[in-house]
Amino acid sequence: METVQLYGIGQTGCMLYIMGMSALDIRKKRLPVWMLAAGGVLAMIFQILWKGLPGILIAAGGAVGIVFLAVSWVTEEAFGYGDSILIGILGIYLGFWNLLNLLAVSFFLAAGTAMVVLVKQKFQRKTLLPFVPFLGVGYTVLLIGGGF
Repeated sequence: METVQLYGIGQTGCMLYIMGMSALDIRKKRLPVWMLAAGGVLAMIFQILWKGLPGILIAAGGAVGIVFLAVSWVTEEAFGYGDSILIGILGIYLGFWNLLNLLAVSFFLAAGTAMVVLVKQKFQRKTLLPFVPFLGVGYTVLLIGGGF
């Protein structure tokens, strides 16, 4: 299979995966372990077949997920474990630099939404926002805008 064609299939598959996970995050406030595991396996298979990124960038992207797992643990899951695992999976798929771009866009979108929610709800600090939808929107924005 041609490299460009495989990359396009990977991008489409990743977008569908994130959108499906976004729907689950909004609806159930949980991400199924089996879907996270499947995404991790698919990300690794994609990298083996595509061979488009140096191994160090793939490993560093996955390591970002480990850092977020530590954040989840320290904050007693204010930032969920599922979100952190998904970030690690995306790190394996996208590589370190593309993951940082995605996180920057996603956190920017989440911060803007949080400000609107806080103002509308009279600054309740306990309001929870699912993060995966922001990853989905951020991924779509970067994909359309040529950020990957």
